[in-house]
Amino acid sequence: MSNQTVKPAEGKLGIMVVGCGAVATTLMTGVLMARKGLAKPVGSMTQYDKIRVGRGAEKRYLAYGDIVPLASLDDIVFGTWDVYPQSAYQAAMYAQVLQEKDINPVRDELEQIVPMKAAFDKNYAKRLDGDNVKVNAAGKMPTRWEMVEALREDIRTFKQKNGCCRLVVIWAASTEIYVPVDLSVHGSLKDLEAAMKADDRQRVAPSMCYAYAALTEGVPFIMGAPNTTVDIPAMWELAERQRVPIAGKDFKTGQTLVKSGFAPIIGTRCLGLNGWFSTNILGNRDGLVLDEPDNFHTKEVSKLSTLETILKPEVQPDLYTDYFHKVRINYYPPRGDNKEGWDNIDIFGWMGYPMQIKINFLCRDSILAAPLALDLCLLTDLAARAGRYGTQRFLSFFLKNPMHDYTKGEEAVNNLYQQYTMLKNALREMGGYEADEEID
Repeated sequence: MSNQTVKPAEGKLGIMVVGCGAVATTLMTGVLMARKGLAKPVGSMTQYDKIRVGRGAEKRYLAYGDIVPLASLDDIVFGTWDVYPQSAYQAAMYAQVLQEKDINPVRDELEQIVPMKAAFDKNYAKRLDGDNVKVNAAGKMPTRWEMVEALREDIRTFKQKNGCCRLVVIWAASTEIYVPVDLSVHGSLKDLEAAMKADDRQRVAPSMCYAYAALTEGVPFIMGAPNTTVDIPAMWELAERQRVPIAGKDFKTGQTLVKSGFAPIIGTRCLGLNGWFSTNILGNRDGLVLDEPDNFHTKEVSKLSTLETILKPEVQPDLYTDYFHKVRINYYPPRGDNKEGWDNIDIFGWMGYPMQIKINFLCRDSILAAPLALDLCLLTDLAARAGRYGTQRFLSFFLKNPMHDYTKGEEAVNNLYQQYTMLKNALREMGGYEADEEID
């Protein structure tokens, strides 16, 4: 849903991050350094990308901020929840993503960002052992509804205390164990609320409490992990009712970014695929959590879905029937945040002759995720000011699992170039230009 008048980005924008780990502290430090002129926000499309508006003699290439009113980095205020009580400065030092020389110039500001107590259920992330967690009056883990009420209070307090005009809540915490969609609970808002009030801990994940609390407070929510959270009909209903934007899930940073960009090469060139094997090694807290099979399964489902929507057997049965697709993630502590992704792609060409492609991406997980998280926050805030609410498909570019209505058989768009076209068209439209690119 949208209208054409976009409200200006006046006043402070509060970005409340669930999780104060590597991604969150890299984002915070980078933004604080950039606004002092001490670092460049490389990788952020809102800060660097230029797109065409108009055609022919009217054609111009403009930065996003020249097309639509984006919040300025100077107006961002950070807040966070985490199971560990350390300040953002301590957490940034512990994460060892950034060097001390790139953290210390903003040390004072980072030290003031102290995590609120997290709404946490150890069953959802067994490898985490923090004690900065919410308890109820009896000193026990709160019920799911008590979590919601406490989080809503946190959101209201943060907004008022920091004088924010607008907020965005973004999940940059761990991957939870896999929660299968159960339409008897997740199918409608009424059923989800009943399950929260009945403290259904199996089918209501803590992340759902964060999303519910944010949306109920009229705050956009972004899911940076592959958790079952906002990708359920109950949350779509809530986002529509509250007229708040939501996006898909799971930051598309490394291997899946490569896959969503490279698979179209194979498809466009009409080459066949026998198999695609993807494996990763990483040693950060994300890797530790994903070392637990139940948590890995959540990530596996997210990563597997990308290829199947790009190279479709029903469209090209000669080329894409019965290919083997495997995804692995291995916890390897020596690497820390420096993730390595290997892709081995078995293709075939003329007369069925086999060939291979190998891609080795030595990436830095949080260095790729931080600008993407910033873009999602700024563009979601933009969507809210443009009167857009419900699922924002134009943000698919940034997510491994773009939101789609699977209850009606809708397929996600995972082709990176189609996603980029959707993003550009939305920006043109919100900027009062013609959304003039076709999505073929």
